[in-house]
Amino acid sequence: MKILFLANRVPYPPYRGDKLKIYNLAKRLCGKHELHLLTFAQHKEELEYKKELEQIFTSVTLIYLPKWQSALNCLKGVFDSMPFQVHYFQSVAMRKALNSVLDKHTFDAIHVQHLRMSPYLTDRQQLPRILDLPDAFSLYWERRQAMKRGIAKTIFEKIEGGRVLQYEKILKTYNMSLVCSTEDLNYLKHKHHVDNIKLLPNGVDLDIFKAGGHDYAASETLLFTGNMDYAPNIDAVVYFVQEILPIIKAAKPEVKFVIAGQRPVKKVLELENDYIEVTGFIKELAPVYNSASVVVAPLRFGAGTQNKVLEAMAMGVPVVCSNIGFAGLGIESGEGAIMHKDPKEFAEAVIQLLSSETKRKEVGEKGVQVIRSRFGWDAIALQLESYCKEVAGK
Repeated sequence: MKILFLANRVPYPPYRGDKLKIYNLAKRLCGKHELHLLTFAQHKEELEYKKELEQIFTSVTLIYLPKWQSALNCLKGVFDSMPFQVHYFQSVAMRKALNSVLDKHTFDAIHVQHLRMSPYLTDRQQLPRILDLPDAFSLYWERRQAMKRGIAKTIFEKIEGGRVLQYEKILKTYNMSLVCSTEDLNYLKHKHHVDNIKLLPNGVDLDIFKAGGHDYAASETLLFTGNMDYAPNIDAVVYFVQEILPIIKAAKPEVKFVIAGQRPVKKVLELENDYIEVTGFIKELAPVYNSASVVVAPLRFGAGTQNKVLEAMAMGVPVVCSNIGFAGLGIESGEGAIMHKDPKEFAEAVIQLLSSETKRKEVGEKGVQVIRSRFGWDAIALQLESYCKEVAGK
């Protein structure tokens, strides 16, 4: 098959989030299919990644969209109903490039990444199109609005949340829509009464995040990973340090908390002290996971599934997490991840794990079994291949 990937970000380097997903799927499909990539570059250095991507894609088209232009797009969108994040990625140059690519090639399937890129193909309904949503974005905004925040943020989040909920109906115009968790799928089916939506989970590169090297005897290090300029992650670590970590420290004074992730904002950097480390960007996360006794993911808003949870489970490291993203895993609490919403119960679960090497090993090994059976990229790429064949009528 000939497949076009229309993405909102350059999928390289494949460190976190949507970049990671597109890269790993394409890497596994390129041996059997002819793949083409059309995407935005928001930093000039990203243009240099074209050669790396050409090892996977037959053609790579990068459209430079500086952040100042995206900000201007959002300013223009104040007085209409389109979500600001969709305005953020609007570009005349992208439309011209897309038209050019579509004139030159006949694709069996077009994979459109994110709600943000959905407007580019709404008027091309004769083409076989899949809209891949990383999560139910309206659910993300619904949960975000439930948090107590400043007046300005509350007003903005109510406006943007309402816009997203209405705009999300665009998925009905696509041949197929995808989400990464059953929780998000059921939410969107209920909200928008759609039947063209299916599941495509987030995955783990099992060659990188291997089980077998973890030392279950270690019992002093708690770890949080993720992009540290992302609002749910920022809120999670601040909440953890203020509400949960003091309870753990009272029982386990020797415990240390490591926050590992790129672009930490000031609010995160200010958390650092003699027992809290903020690492900044780390190229190889696998050794960091192996050095942790327990991975924590106390997110209070968001949607989809969390890569930090999947990666830790793949390596056999026990996880304590909140309900955000947990339902989408399709597991029982204790099968790699222990789920608690209450801060005291969350802290107690961490303390119990730190107190028992046997418990850490038991929970960790169950997580390995779950990931190997359901969340390897090879299996997920085969799912996407079958969806592409379905919309292509093959």
